[in-house]
Amino acid sequence: MSEQRGNSSSLLSAARRRVELTQQAIDTAQLLEFVTTPEAGAVVLFLGTVREMTGGRQTVALDYEAYPEMALAKMHELIDDASVKWPIAKAAVVHRLGHLTLGEASVAVAISTPHRGDSFAAGQYLIDELKVRVPVWKKENWADGTTEWVHPGLT
Repeated sequence: MSEQRGNSSSLLSAARRRVELTQQAIDTAQLLEFVTTPEAGAVVLFLGTVREMTGGRQTVALDYEAYPEMALAKMHELIDDASVKWPIAKAAVVHRLGHLTLGEASVAVAISTPHRGDSFAAGQYLIDELKVRVPVWKKENWADGTTEWVHPGLT
């Protein structure tokens, strides 16, 4: 991991960050293009996808809902917090809303830093904190026909 911590001047500017809630499929190529910059030697992309088994139960789909204004504000706050801890060049956090089926990406975090250790650490921080702090809820649609609303940070 590099010895430099955080951004030397200030929090990450609006031009160097992207946060989004979307009903559309997450465009990973667009995210990678956004965070790629000559000053960064490392780019990490994390995708959370809808998996088939959760806690021993078979999932058929997930439905996501959010409190948009607060969710977007919290996503910006997470990038602010991360930019104090790591030398982030650019960052993007995108969460899907609506009905998602198996294999679809529900969340993406893309990050660029000068060195890979910082990109991995900042990316993990962003996804871990997003699941706890951002008001996005999911409804698990189980194979047996039952459903259950959950917020990952509250379980």
